[in-house]
Amino acid sequence: MDYTLHQLQVFLKVAQKQSVTKAAEELYLTQPAVSIQLKNFQQQFDVPLTEVVGRKLYITDFGKEIALAAEKILDEVHAINYRNQAYKGQLAGRLKISVVSTGKYVMPYFLTDFLKRNQSVELLMDVTNKARVIESLERNEVDFSLISVFPENLSLDSEPLMRNKLFVVANTEVRYNTGQYDWSIFESLPLIYREEGSGTRFTMEKYIIDNALPVRKKMELTSNEAVKQAVLAGLGCSIMPLIGIKNELSNGELQIIPVKGFSLESTWQIVWLKKKKLAPLAESFLSYVRKEKDRIVRERFEWYENY
Repeated sequence: MDYTLHQLQVFLKVAQKQSVTKAAEELYLTQPAVSIQLKNFQQQFDVPLTEVVGRKLYITDFGKEIALAAEKILDEVHAINYRNQAYKGQLAGRLKISVVSTGKYVMPYFLTDFLKRNQSVELLMDVTNKARVIESLERNEVDFSLISVFPENLSLDSEPLMRNKLFVVANTEVRYNTGQYDWSIFESLPLIYREEGSGTRFTMEKYIIDNALPVRKKMELTSNEAVKQAVLAGLGCSIMPLIGIKNELSNGELQIIPVKGFSLESTWQIVWLKKKKLAPLAESFLSYVRKEKDRIVRERFEWYENY
């Protein structure tokens, strides 16, 4: 057999995504380039690695075994590279972080300078919903996670970063008064919800239930971006994190409805398993965050305190 590391990387990504198109996007390659590498890799095996049923690509049982082996090989190659950098006195390795979807507006600012200072560090950041983030923590798949709602069933250590503020938000087709509305306004506001498992949904529903608000649930969508677009289109209002609507507020596309009891607040925090022994790279990043977080919040999120 004469397969290359590049072929292993391509096949592993195809196996993970079960799609040539999605693999090509993540590898920054063209779809034909991925297809050619996949074909060349397959030619070295007598047993099929993939099969197509209808128009969907599936990984065979044999292919799953090869993908697992490919992942181990590539991890070892990365380890060799990292050891080389460490030998030269440079901080190196893979920093793995899972982030709840709205956290994509927060986490990059706490990573930028650290990664600039440590060019040999590779970042793997998974942006997903709260349920998947908690799952990645439970399975010890990541070094850290960024959440705003602390899970009850896990023993975690944490480092708070900044406040997470949620407001009642609408588009600007109807102008609301600057005076504060009482909770009866919810009788006339069709509310758009996030999906089950979302931290925003949890915070929103807890407040609604605790205060017996007379809400009208209009629809349920699977990302904050989808909720934002639905609100912009006039399909309803929502309770949304301020962090994700800065531009729309500045452009006058969205407005905050001043309602009694809002904003709702939680805390963005980096968390990790309490019994986890952090690798030197993870320890270094945590030390950086503890030292620099106040500066980062002051410099990057000054606008946030105006609401």
